[in-house]
Amino acid sequence: MSAPATAPVQDPADERLVHRSYLRRLLGRPELGAVVGAAAVFLFFSFVADSFLQASSLSTVLYASSTIGIMAVPVALLMIGGEFDLSAGVMVTTSALISSMFSYQMTANVWVGVGVSLLATLAVGFFNGFVFTRTKLPSFIITLATFLMLTGLNLGFTKLISGTVSTKTIGDMEGFESARAVFASHFTVGGVDIQVTILWWLGLVAVATWVLLRTRVGNWIFAVGGGADAARAVGVPVRRTKIGLYMAVAFCAWISGQHLLMSYDVVQSGEGVGNELLYIIAAVIGGCLMTGGYGSAIGSAVGAFIFGMASKGIVYAQWNPDWFKFFLGAMLLLATLLNAWVRKRAEASK
Repeated sequence: MSAPATAPVQDPADERLVHRSYLRRLLGRPELGAVVGAAAVFLFFSFVADSFLQASSLSTVLYASSTIGIMAVPVALLMIGGEFDLSAGVMVTTSALISSMFSYQMTANVWVGVGVSLLATLAVGFFNGFVFTRTKLPSFIITLATFLMLTGLNLGFTKLISGTVSTKTIGDMEGFESARAVFASHFTVGGVDIQVTILWWLGLVAVATWVLLRTRVGNWIFAVGGGADAARAVGVPVRRTKIGLYMAVAFCAWISGQHLLMSYDVVQSGEGVGNELLYIIAAVIGGCLMTGGYGSAIGSAVGAFIFGMASKGIVYAQWNPDWFKFFLGAMLLLATLLNAWVRKRAEASK
């Protein structure tokens, strides 16, 4: 007599094929906490500052957000990859100084200085990534060293070449107006001035989001942030990925540096110190984890928008601006706690 047939063992369903409700997908988004925080800040200043909702005021808020957001995008990608760049703030100034001094000293077209600045800034990013991947030292130490070196070079070379702590004016040089149109122009929509940096910012967010969610490189970034050794074991080019992330930070520093130069015509060599913390704050408020492997470019944009609302909302509310840093610190703490709570809820609902 044959043995009774047994029911076939069914493999557990692949979680990629499991239908997840809209609420679960929403709770799994890293920028959810930042969006909730941004809505709260927006409503708060809408009530306490009468002029906050005016079109011109919102345009100013977006501009302030874009100047931080352009750099917050690559910093967020780098943090998702598990690393930091403390030289990002002064790298912006370095980029502007190179463009200005090269154009002025070589009496060349401003675009020549812009091109040289791009190559030099990318070289700084490559240096950070190359030294990090070769030495295995913490990125905090390497980029802190780069921060100190660039700070000294910015001041030393500027005083050596121009005799002062600021560059010479290049506003009357050939190519300046066309460069300004690309990096520091503005246009009017419905009677409201819109700065071109807002378009740069939104474009970078769109490209970074596409890279993270729709390309193999995006998978590599999340993989190296989650665990470099495990990523390397499955064939991820960890070294190239991390060097590329540092060079992405350098590229956006070049964009910000050209905006700085074309907006004011001259550059102070001491600018940019401390801005790297603002970029990191925007990324963290936007949902990036300090440990890597989690975050989004959209979240960094929301974090930068919160920064813009806070910095200008305090002015519109006619508060003492000395309170801004306290407000920003409180927002960082609350956003981090909210992000942690959202992640726990998302993990519990899986």
